Amino acid sequence: MDFFLKHKIMIFRSVGALMLLIGFTAHFWTTPKTVVSETEIAAANVARMEASVKGNAQSLKKAKPDIATFRESLMSAQEQQQRYLTVFAMILGILFLAYSFVKK
Repeated sequence: MDFFLKHKIMIFRSVGALMLLIGFTAHFWTTPKTVVSETEIAAANVARMEASVKGNAQSLKKAKPDIATFRESLMSAQEQQQRYLTVFAMILGILFLAYSFVKK
């Protein structure tokens, strides 16, 4: 306990800097790349060709529910949670650093 009281400022600064580093690292690690790969372009072309071959068959019902919308909503929810966690880590780091510089 005496060690914590003696080195409180240094501990708060270290934890704050570490939280900021973790937040920025996680943010830049999880942000998606904006580059479109050749396979994604090819997949889009194949999907366009399949749609043009099928024509306007909107009246046909699908037997199975579409899993793609569920997967997309799950992925977007996970991305949003990752963004919130990285922002939370950065805010905690800023608060630790700010508290360490406050004079009593």
